[in-house]
Parts: sequence; C-alpha cells; structure tokens
Amino acid sequence: MTAAIITGPIIVFLIFVAPIWLFLHYRGKTKSEQGLTSEDYERLESLTSKAESLQKRVDTLERILDSESPSWRQNHER
Repeated sequence: MTAAIITGPIIVFLIFVAPIWLFLHYRGKTKSEQGLTSEDYERLESLTSKAESLQKRVDTLERILDSESPSWRQNHER
C-alpha cells in the first residue's frame, strides 16, 4: 500500500517535472555561456561612459572645495 502511494508521485515527477526541469536548466546554461549580446554591450558602454563623466564631475567638485574650503575633507571623510 505505501509503495503505491510513493510510486504515483515518483512517476508523475519523472514524466512531467524532470524533463521540464532539465530543459529549463540547460537552456539557462546555454544562454549564460553565450556572453553579452550587442544590446548588453551597448548598455555596458553607455554606463561606463556615464560613470566616467560622473567621476570627472566629482573630481572637479573636490578641487573646487579644496580651493575654497581646505578643511572640508577633515569634516566629511571618515
């Protein structure tokens, strides 16, 4: 009796769930191995250029603060 109760869910799992699970697993692995798409690469380039421009702005602001208030770093850095 207990063998019949366990056998049913195991058969359902092996017929329906396991193949779908394996398909989705290997499809995801294939996608991750392909690397960046051209859209991803363009987005990465855009974000890199924005980060560089923001870094330049921060450097400029720090130079301005250094010239106008030399002790600002002591008050705001940890």
